[in-house]
Amino acid sequence: MTGSIIRHEAVVPLSAAGRRFDQALAEMFPDYSRSRLTAWIKSGAVLLDGAPAVPRHLLKGGEHVRLEAELEVEVSSAPEAIALDLVHEDDYLLVLNKPVGLVVHPGAGNPAGTLLNALLHHEPKLAELPRAGIVHRLDKDTSGLMVVAKTLAAHTALVDMLSRHEVERQYEAIVLGALIAGGTVDAPIGRHHSDRLRQAVRDEEDGKHAITHYRLRERFRAHTLIQCNLETGRTHQIRVHLAHIGHALVGDSLYGGSLKLPKGATPELVTALRGFRRQALHAERLSFEHPITGESASFCAARPTDMDALVAALRDDSAAHELSSR
Repeated sequence: MTGSIIRHEAVVPLSAAGRRFDQALAEMFPDYSRSRLTAWIKSGAVLLDGAPAVPRHLLKGGEHVRLEAELEVEVSSAPEAIALDLVHEDDYLLVLNKPVGLVVHPGAGNPAGTLLNALLHHEPKLAELPRAGIVHRLDKDTSGLMVVAKTLAAHTALVDMLSRHEVERQYEAIVLGALIAGGTVDAPIGRHHSDRLRQAVRDEEDGKHAITHYRLRERFRAHTLIQCNLETGRTHQIRVHLAHIGHALVGDSLYGGSLKLPKGATPELVTALRGFRRQALHAERLSFEHPITGESASFCAARPTDMDALVAALRDDSAAHELSSR
């Protein structure tokens, strides 16, 4: 499969005199990452005054730059006709509401049937972007909003925005225990020492900086509905942080252990808790500055039906016990 051909011409500004070719080129063509531009320089796809140059070449200013390169196919996975719940789409990006059970990337045990396969069917040109434009992920059993780049310029910008924590991600979660107040968990996260499937709170030397803010929305007898806002985006961050403070997510078998039923739970709540077999976590809001237009963008996704039913059962259980105690 052949990728698209891109062509650009420009004149090196005089202010770039004395600078390296690759450094100046990254500023002249910010739509592309410096690593990609460096690779194009080395391959001869970028000419300086009509001739190849090396990335470390020092510029004088005023040189003519011609860039002509093929966007190689980055993704080899097959397109699959999997329905997407699109919240927004324009020429540069799309925002979707990922359902529970959909894996984001192909991998061991999930070679197909993923969000990436669905995206390639929706827009075949995404094969020219790293990971088909996916710039962040949600766990298989976490529902909610994700933004996906549709152009290389949008991809470069979104990756940079995420690294600078300029994309606001807000989640809703149901946790074990009746929390008294909100708070912040500031604890490094890294791979678990013995279980490669899990992350864990680690010391600063071998863990990555991670901060999660949480606030109460509704308290029940033995559970709490909370809002979580991320400052960082580590793997399993919310799940690890809340388990670390003793309030694991409902249904999270990896970090929360076995099913826990509150004493005297109504039959409806027992049924709801037994039937809830995934972590009670939903990415409900995504806000950022559009990487191309600069406009403020904010998107919301309603609580999924399974979490909504669980909240209703918890609320009814609390009301029933309050009534019986009078």
